[in-house]
Amino acid sequence: MSLLTTTGMSVTFGGLRAVNAVDLVVEPGRLVGLIGPNGAGKTTFIDGITGFVPTTGRIHLDGREVSNLPANRRAGLGLGRTWQSLELFDDLTVGENLQVAAERQSVGSFLGDLVHPRRARDQSGVDYALDVLDLRDLAARMPNELSQGQRKLVSAARALAARPKLVCMDEPAAGLDTAESEALGARLRSIIDAGITILLVDHDMGLVLTVCDYIYVIEFGVVIAHGSPAEIRNDAKVIEAYLGQSAHHPGDR
Repeated sequence: MSLLTTTGMSVTFGGLRAVNAVDLVVEPGRLVGLIGPNGAGKTTFIDGITGFVPTTGRIHLDGREVSNLPANRRAGLGLGRTWQSLELFDDLTVGENLQVAAERQSVGSFLGDLVHPRRARDQSGVDYALDVLDLRDLAARMPNELSQGQRKLVSAARALAARPKLVCMDEPAAGLDTAESEALGARLRSIIDAGITILLVDHDMGLVLTVCDYIYVIEFGVVIAHGSPAEIRNDAKVIEAYLGQSAHHPGDR
């Protein structure tokens, strides 16, 4: 069974259809890329499947239709995401940032915080995320003490702390140099090895073509190609629309 399936999914803003009837499948245990030019609708697609903008069409997560569920319900069912702007809490340590994401919020936990604000917390999600991304040495550091590459990894770890089935990553390599991007690629594969599936949006073609198992390409909100990295690298429509010479030199950034 597919972990994520969208059927005819569209997102419309006024008279503009930013995502146009996209059919996409993400199989469990795979790293699937979603690429396209600026303004193609990639982030809007993630916003749609995670419940942050209204959609039409159908979205299934692990066999259950989630099209009409709010974002928090989808997250509770195992759909996580990162953000381009990172949104880290700079007044909390790395470990505390992860703890915020790992907390299962409910009326009971809210009342518990009121009565026992210093009650013991379940650290298992935090420990899991720190171990998967090898960030334990940074747990006591503040975000403003970290490099941009480290901050990106903390953002990814925060998504993992909730133990999602699928995490959507929006431009995790933006602003990274070549060495940092290569290190990120290795960490992304470690997430897959830990049993979490990834839908990756990024402009770093060296990263996408190297680490992804399967890739979808969209232009003006429409899927124009999908296939293995080798198939995408050599697809004439993709080269014309987006890849250009990088199709022949995937290590160039």
